Order: sequence, then C-alpha cells, then structure tokens
Amino acid sequence: MTELQGQVAVVTGAAGNLGTALSRKLAAAGATVALLDRDADAMAQMVSQLPEGTAASFGVDLLDPGSVEGTIAAVHARFGRIDLLANIAGGFTMGPTLDATDDATWDLMLDLNARSVFHTVRAVLPLMRQAGFGRIVNVAARAALKGQANMAPYCASKAAVVSLTESLAAETRELDINVNCILPGTVDTPQNRAAMPDADHASWVPPDALADVMLFLASKAARCISGAAVPVYGRS
Repeated sequence: MTELQGQVAVVTGAAGNLGTALSRKLAAAGATVALLDRDADAMAQMVSQLPEGTAASFGVDLLDPGSVEGTIAAVHARFGRIDLLANIAGGFTMGPTLDATDDATWDLMLDLNARSVFHTVRAVLPLMRQAGFGRIVNVAARAALKGQANMAPYCASKAAVVSLTESLAAETRELDINVNCILPGTVDTPQNRAAMPDADHASWVPPDALADVMLFLASKAARCISGAAVPVYGRS
C-alpha cells in the first residue's frame, strides 16, 4: 500500500503506544513521518526501526507556542510540505469530585489534551491553506460525549477536542482540508493493563485498530468526511 506516497505526516506523541502504531502504518503507506515528542531516546529508537529514510524525529514542547511554531517550521523546511497532522499527544488522570479538584489538575488536562491541539493546528493550518491540501486527525475520547464522575477535567478537555474539530472543519469546508477526530474507548496498552488487571482486556481497543481508522481518515477514501467524531470503542 503506497497511497500516501510522497506525503509528509506530522505525528505528535509519536513515542507513545498509538503514536508508534500510526507511524509504522504511515511509513508502510509511503508517507514520510515527522515524529514529534519530548522523549528523544524513544524517537531515535523508532527512527531506527522504521524503513530507512521514512522518518525523522523532532523534539518539541507542545505547551510552548514558540517551540511548536519552530518545530513545525523545521519540519516544513526539511520536507517542503505537511500533508497530515495527527494530534495524538495527550494525557489522563483520575481525580476527586469536581468541587475538590484543584486548578493544577484542571489546567493539566486542558493543556495536555486541548491546548496542545490548538498550538499544533495554529502552526500547521496556514501551511495547508497555502498548499491547498491537508488532513488533520485529532484524538478525543469516548468520555468526550458524556461526563463521568471523578473525571470532569479529562472529559471537558476531550469534549473541547471534539468542538475544536468541528469548528476547524467548518472553517475549512470550502478547501481540500479535512479535519476529523476519533473517540477511542479503553485502549489496550501495557499501562492500562497494569492499572486495570481484572478488566476484560479482550474488549479493549488495540492501538493498531485505532491507527487503522486514523489512516483511513488520512486517505483518499475519506475525502468527503470532515467534522466527524468517529467512535472506536472495541467490544466494550
């Protein structure tokens, strides 16, 4: 499969479980992958594992606008284009009830899950407008659709990702720029298995399955889809 041959994809949170799975699939589809993360060692290992010449790593602080703008400029200067932005970086924390939640926890969830998307889109979208083409795929969560106890900051931050996706799709609807997001259920990762050892892991969503949906949204087959929030819940 070489449908994305010649395209350049930017993947944030590239050193994580989903970032790794998606980067491998993008490279296999013919894309050049710009790996963005704070973990330099993990990214260097990833570059070595991907086919030669298909990936390059870039350190970035997604909460620092200057760092994001400089990194995106460096990616564009190196490859001459950015066709896909996959916003995977984010975070999760359980908390107390909302009335017992401190500002630091609230800010952390909004920063990691929503502000990071805002910063990357703000830097990448002008380049896509100039090129007349682009695909943006954000990662929200099932929890974006319904608030849950002791998870208010997380739910609110992921709901913001859905709203950002819809707004961006509306702002680019007359261009060949599509903006969508996915809504994962519980992802089958080593970290989640360790945190929930007694859960039915077979019902969770493998990172590879999420990556397949993101790859579809980046493909020509999804050219008429924009503003969608795609549920990927597994069997739960």
